[in-house]
Amino acid sequence: MMTTDILITDGCLLPEPGTDRVTERGYVAIRGGRIAALGDMADLGPVRAREVVDAGGAVVMPGLVNCHCHAAMTLFRGLADDLALGEWLGEHIFPAESRHVNPEMVYWCSRLAAAEMLLSGTTLVADGYFFADAAARAFGATGLRAVAAQGVIDFPAPGVPDPADNVRVAARFLDAWHLRDRLVTPAVFAHSPYTCAPETLQRAKQEAGRRGRLFFIHTAETEGEPALIQDRRGASPIRHLDALGLLDPLTVCVHCVWVDEEDIAILVRRGARAVLCPQSHLKLASGIAPLAALRAQGVVVGLGTDSAASNNSLDMFREMDVCAKVQKAWTGDPVAVPAKSILRMATGEGAEVLGFGGCGVLRPGAPADVILVDRNSPHLTPFYGPDLLVYGTRGSDVRTVIVDGRPVVRDGRLLTTDLDAVMARVRALAARAG
Repeated sequence: MMTTDILITDGCLLPEPGTDRVTERGYVAIRGGRIAALGDMADLGPVRAREVVDAGGAVVMPGLVNCHCHAAMTLFRGLADDLALGEWLGEHIFPAESRHVNPEMVYWCSRLAAAEMLLSGTTLVADGYFFADAAARAFGATGLRAVAAQGVIDFPAPGVPDPADNVRVAARFLDAWHLRDRLVTPAVFAHSPYTCAPETLQRAKQEAGRRGRLFFIHTAETEGEPALIQDRRGASPIRHLDALGLLDPLTVCVHCVWVDEEDIAILVRRGARAVLCPQSHLKLASGIAPLAALRAQGVVVGLGTDSAASNNSLDMFREMDVCAKVQKAWTGDPVAVPAKSILRMATGEGAEVLGFGGCGVLRPGAPADVILVDRNSPHLTPFYGPDLLVYGTRGSDVRTVIVDGRPVVRDGRLLTTDLDAVMARVRALAARAG
């Protein structure tokens, strides 16, 4: 008899999104935070389970992976809409951050973001911001698996009034969170090549690389970005980073909207990863990233929401839908990036971007990050197959979420957080910011 912690029964099993593997009536057994077994209900033998979850025909699949977010910026959701990126950052977001970002704000606003993500099916997020210690504590308390990255920028920033300390603060964060929480992995986030000098970027990368940690950077987001880069060493942001020796498999280039064939070849040669945030790109009129070309050349690409200030949602189902459709319109090719590829980006490929190769799939031994998506609604009826997860599903269709073998959402209700209390704290902070 198999003994397990949680047994999920009678679900439409989608163990590897992006493939044709679907078991219409399947089970998943979870033990010790890992997938112990899965398969067809007809093959399930005797089981002794501490908890049985009847999926009732819901889709049982890996949790979604949000490869780029600034969680604490939920405080600025809707604060400065309908603006160009330069004006949005320089005249609104940076000033608001200088006035209102502190450990209390980062902690409570990150808890709100974590709640939003868990309730909509995200089980792993890569976050970059200031006071990363507070964000990391918020993710751990809420039960969200996270890569939390300390922000580095070359002017006075929240928690780092002297820019000369920016890399030292990031290095201390890396050391403080080394193996501190099994759900939280520390990293470094250098804001961009136009807000960080070459020497800053190199020192930040060295500190991350010495510890085997990820190095994130916004790059090639807008057409005019090259003219803004300090002491530019290449014709494009990607070539600038390459000239500085920053690109390798532990570097994640976020946005990659304005990249050409040579840039893509460099990313492939160096093994650097890319993350696209299509709704943020559209809202800020940054452009449309050449996703089909990136994938065709072999770049590992993840999908992210960016912040609630530039999106304004952290719902990865919504992000998948927009990503797929905008690529069709931009290329004029309805199969340029099919739904299967988008699903893979939001699960297994996204996990690979973040160095979590075992996540994003359901297989024996993989981390038990599992979501159940209810198909019993008008907008998901009939359900012919997984493509509808991209084109028709909403985050609110997620009913159950398990992270690291622990139920964190049950029947659409968050179990780890008093959500009303968190929203009340954020509203109080917003009253001061507004």
